[in-house]
Amino acid sequence: MLRARGRRPALRPPRLIAMGFIVVILVGTVLLSLPVASADGTRTEFVAALFTATSATCVTGLTVVDTATHWSTFGEVVILLLIQIGGLGVMTLATLLGLLVVRKVGLRMQMAAQVETKSVEFGDGRKVILRVIGTSLVVEAVIAVVLAIRFWVGYSDSPGRAAYLGVFHAVSAFNNAGFALFSDNVMGFVGDPWIIVPLAAGLVIGGLGFPVLYELRRAWRRARLRMTDRTSAAPTRPWFSLHVRMTLIVYAALAVIGIVVLTASEWNNAGTLGPLSISDKLLGGMFAGLSPRTAGFNSIDVGAMTPGSLLVTDILMFIGGGSGGTAGGIKVTTFAILGYVILSEIRGEPSVHAMKRRIAPDVQRQAVTVALLGVGAVMSVTLLLQALTPFSLDQILVETVSAFATVGLSTGITASIPASGQLLLVALMLLGRLGPITLASALALRERVRRFERPEERPIVG
Repeated sequence: MLRARGRRPALRPPRLIAMGFIVVILVGTVLLSLPVASADGTRTEFVAALFTATSATCVTGLTVVDTATHWSTFGEVVILLLIQIGGLGVMTLATLLGLLVVRKVGLRMQMAAQVETKSVEFGDGRKVILRVIGTSLVVEAVIAVVLAIRFWVGYSDSPGRAAYLGVFHAVSAFNNAGFALFSDNVMGFVGDPWIIVPLAAGLVIGGLGFPVLYELRRAWRRARLRMTDRTSAAPTRPWFSLHVRMTLIVYAALAVIGIVVLTASEWNNAGTLGPLSISDKLLGGMFAGLSPRTAGFNSIDVGAMTPGSLLVTDILMFIGGGSGGTAGGIKVTTFAILGYVILSEIRGEPSVHAMKRRIAPDVQRQAVTVALLGVGAVMSVTLLLQALTPFSLDQILVETVSAFATVGLSTGITASIPASGQLLLVALMLLGRLGPITLASALALRERVRRFERPEERPIVG
């Protein structure tokens, strides 16, 4: 295709997303570096400000300073805004701004927003984006009200302080950020269901992904319609798409496995669940099994967990949550597709089938690419941190997986990692938020089309 001379090629949506996130992080770094952003009125070091801005924008939750004591109210509000922007997606907010200001949104901007939210329907991009933002605000508002009432009534906080705590932690929970305004995160509320359950609900709803929430809403409407109109014929197609069925089943299965394994493993651990009552142990185990999906809140001391529990937590963090939501990781659908690929290969089937549907070859390649790039990124940074720090492999692996999967769980070593290691975690958080394929597409100079095929040959595998 001919290109006009002197005309710069338009940026592709993945590049717009990557650039948008980088700009937001840089702006956040500048704001957090201001003296007014710190509680004592001094300027925060550049690396600490950059790390916090990246962690908030990438909705991770890893921190190198105590969020509750280091930042002023201004700094906390900046972190809150970065979490909201990062959770909704820079392009989603940019498209909404264009919609409100000029009442017109370009097709390229709509495509960029849909790449960011991984919308399953192309249609009217403006409606999709408004639904994303509307859903987010409604869920956050409900959780914020519940939390605010609990902080006001149960912990004697003033109404203003209780509302502020409710909003901050509701936004942090729904966006799977894991930032908390308490020095021990939410360990002080391990036995309080009025705090733990709303936070768990927020992280699960946000972690499932917007496409899943939309289809659940449509299914609910269809069910109501069928109940009111009994003469209507039964649907001729499945209630849910393959993506939604796969997400719900795998997410639920991993949640149950995580809760059961971590609760049983930590039941008698004196540093975590051991000293608690049975009801508090069950509540703490539930939250410990859900938080790695990828919220980052911790109601028990992650650094005191057994090595087996840390390994299970690493696996859950790496898999992450649903696509198109606020969770990180390689996503549960990627994990499920890899499982079906293995199953089909074991059976000797020529194509991959899942839940009475055939998986396209390009989707299989994407799943393998995302998983292998994720493993490679985590292992590379882990090896580098082992050379830079004196910490054990268990501790470092939790840190690197948490950064890549944008979780925020830590054994408490983040602040002790040297500046060079913290910058490695910054890069890993950005990679994990944008996604390996999105980042690779954004950095690619151009698409290459293969105009011919080489002769086929089959090397020995295994």
